Amino acid sequence: MKIIIAGAGEVGFHLAKLLSFESQDITLIDNKKSCLNIAESQLDIKTIEGNSASISVLKKANVEKADLVVSLTTSETTNFTTCFLAKQLGAKRTIARISNAEFIENNKEIDFDSIGIDELISPENLATEEIKLLVHESAFTNSHDFEYGILKMMGVKLEKNAPFIGKTVMQAASVFPGVHFMPIALKNEGSEKTVIPRGDTVFKLGDQIYFITNEKGLKELYNLLGTVKQNIENIMILGAGRIGSKLARDLSIEGLNVKIIEIDSEKANHLAEELSNVMILNVDGRNVDLLVAENLENMDAFIATTGNSETNIMSCLMAKSKKIKKTIALVDNMDYFNLSQSIGIDTLINKKLLAANDIFRFVRNGDIVELAMLNNMDAEIVEFIVKKHSKVLNKKIIDLNFPREAIIGGVIRGGHGLIALGDFEIQLGDRVLVCSTAEALNKVESLFL
Repeated sequence: MKIIIAGAGEVGFHLAKLLSFESQDITLIDNKKSCLNIAESQLDIKTIEGNSASISVLKKANVEKADLVVSLTTSETTNFTTCFLAKQLGAKRTIARISNAEFIENNKEIDFDSIGIDELISPENLATEEIKLLVHESAFTNSHDFEYGILKMMGVKLEKNAPFIGKTVMQAASVFPGVHFMPIALKNEGSEKTVIPRGDTVFKLGDQIYFITNEKGLKELYNLLGTVKQNIENIMILGAGRIGSKLARDLSIEGLNVKIIEIDSEKANHLAEELSNVMILNVDGRNVDLLVAENLENMDAFIATTGNSETNIMSCLMAKSKKIKKTIALVDNMDYFNLSQSIGIDTLINKKLLAANDIFRFVRNGDIVELAMLNNMDAEIVEFIVKKHSKVLNKKIIDLNFPREAIIGGVIRGGHGLIALGDFEIQLGDRVLVCSTAEALNKVESLFL
């Protein structure tokens, strides 16, 4: 595919990096030469210095031959104009980054197709939704919903109270009559190797594990983890930026008690006028004594969403030292993901990774409808729609020539989420969730596409 990316900031650069690994024809546009120099030095892509909302610049990028144009600058106006011009000039598909959540919330009322925009994406909105999922499933460190939660991907670290430590996958599954969850990837503590588990794989203390599950399986997983679902009622949020303020608004609407800490008095006053049912504290969130005075120790969750990764990490570590049940930190640096579990923070959220993952599925074949990458693992979950030409059609999973480095985690059929075992027969129209390492993905795709 020929892909044009406008904006070489964090999201644009990471997407270009991700796509360059796929051997796509990438052109990156930015009006800052310094950003392009960094991209040129690290990636095998073409770069053009200039404003993407310019006809001449788009023509220089051969926009008329583009399969996809993604505009990811920090300016919504630039992104809208870039997509409009690109579509007029012959681009097949366009995606615009937006920061105003209203555009996504009201997209059914506004015909964005008519102005040349096929998809809208908001990294801030994606991060907010991810955090909300994790707040509601307190025992888990990572999550992703497929088909609005019909099936879920959940990540967890095995603690010493988990009763299935030392048992195989088959032994753990036999505890329940009828399996409603499937382990799809794991990494042993201290190891860099991603393992796609099989029936004889043994669970070990400290393992980071990802599961595919449905609603029934969630309850079973809590039992297998040796924990109970803790109610999160009192939440403290550090930072009143776009993510922090939207998160406070959404969680307070759900009836949760929310306090938000913001050092900037103008932001704090503005938010206090907007959110009458949220307590806004205009203090320095780095001051431990101040937070303790504001009942930090009585909080169920502490979420740090400032624009400074180090501040977010340090404040979450401080909150964890006060025995807070759930700590979530927003970070920009991808390298921090390897540190999250080892340093004691429950979850790190990276909005550029979430955005890149969301966009990445549009680059894949049209029969791939969803994609989720696993934090800190060399694996991804891909959702395929089974068509008439699919080699898996009307075959049992046990009879498929499936690669060892991949596994079918679940199937969505008729609006129901099913955990598919060996004797499960795949039918036309099934939406099949496959977890695969990068090396096996091409072989997996050949079975479905």
